Amino acid sequence: MKIREHLHISPRRQQQLSRAMQVTLIGLVFIGLDRGDIGIVVNASVGLGVTYLPAILERDYRIPMDAGLTLWISSAAFLHALGTVGLPGSETNFYAGIWWWDHLTHALSSSVVAAAGYATVRALDEHTDAIYLPPRFMFVFILLFVLAFGVFWEVIEFAVSGVAALAGTGSVLTQYGLDDTLLDLVFDAIGGLIVALWGTAHLSDVVGAIQTRFEQTPR
Repeated sequence: MKIREHLHISPRRQQQLSRAMQVTLIGLVFIGLDRGDIGIVVNASVGLGVTYLPAILERDYRIPMDAGLTLWISSAAFLHALGTVGLPGSETNFYAGIWWWDHLTHALSSSVVAAAGYATVRALDEHTDAIYLPPRFMFVFILLFVLAFGVFWEVIEFAVSGVAALAGTGSVLTQYGLDDTLLDLVFDAIGGLIVALWGTAHLSDVVGAIQTRFEQTPR
C-alpha cells in the first residue's frame, strides 16, 4: 500500500508542494546570509538537500518514493529549517516562540527515522533466513531505534551548543535544558509509535526495493 493512495495526493500536487518548499528553503538561506545567522543558513541548506533525497533514492537506488512518502520526508526537513527563522517583527524563532513547534518537528522527524530503520531491518529479515524478527519484536525495535537515535541527537545538540558557547559564536543547534531534552524524547517516542502502529503497512514497497538491493549485492 502506498502513502499516496491513503492521503490522496497526486504526483503533480506533490511536485508542486515540494518545489514550493525548496523555493522557500532557498529564500531562508538568503535570509540567514542577510542576518549573518549561520544557524539559519546551515539548517536551511541541509533541509534543501533532504528535499532532493527522495528523488536521488528513486533514481539511483530504485527505491520507490510515492508522493506521500516524498512529502513526509520533505516536510520534516522543511519544518525544522523554518523553525530556526525569527517570527515576523521579532528576533525569536519559531522554536522559542511557538511552544508546540519543537514537539511537532521532533515527532515528524522521528517518524521518518523510524520508517528508515524499520524498512532496512525488515528488508534484512526478508532477505536472509539467518535473521528472524517476530512482528511483536519489530514494534519494540522501532521504539528502541527511535529513542536511541533521539538520545544520540540530543548529545549532538549539547556538544554543538557547548562548542559554540566556548567559541563565542552562534550555534547551529540549540539545547534548551534537561526538561526540553526529556520532552524531545517523549515526542520522539510518539513519532516512532505512530510508525509502529500505522506506518509499516505503507512501507511494503520500500521494504521490497531494499530487499532487492540486498539480493543484487555481490557476496
